[in-house]
Amino acid sequence: MSFEIQGKLHKKFEIESKSASFQTRDFVLLIEEGNYPQYIKFQLTQDRCNIVDSINEGDNMKVWFDLRGREWNEKYFTNLNAWKVEKQSTGDSNKQDNSPDEIDFPNESDFENMAGSLEDDLPF
Repeated sequence: MSFEIQGKLHKKFEIESKSASFQTRDFVLLIEEGNYPQYIKFQLTQDRCNIVDSINEGDNMKVWFDLRGREWNEKYFTNLNAWKVEKQSTGDSNKQDNSPDEIDFPNESDFENMAGSLEDDLPF
């Protein structure tokens, strides 16, 4: 399962070595939608731990992630495993796909051109 989300980098943590061959890094994305801000924690693993180095706290960013879950001793854990991040310009952080700013609405000349072509195509 792959997802993506946009927000502001609230906090990034240091890389942690879990074992001699495994490392992780957490970061928190601030989503300011609705009545209350949401602080969403993501995890990076292995060679992806450095992909947030070029992004500063407070910068807008887009995160692509997978939803992971596991069970251990009848306890259940959920993790948001980030695999790609991209710094966004200030105006892009709250835009959704197909937002009104991105829809190309027809203008008057489009209707005039369409009306001329419809007159010839009428079946009666």
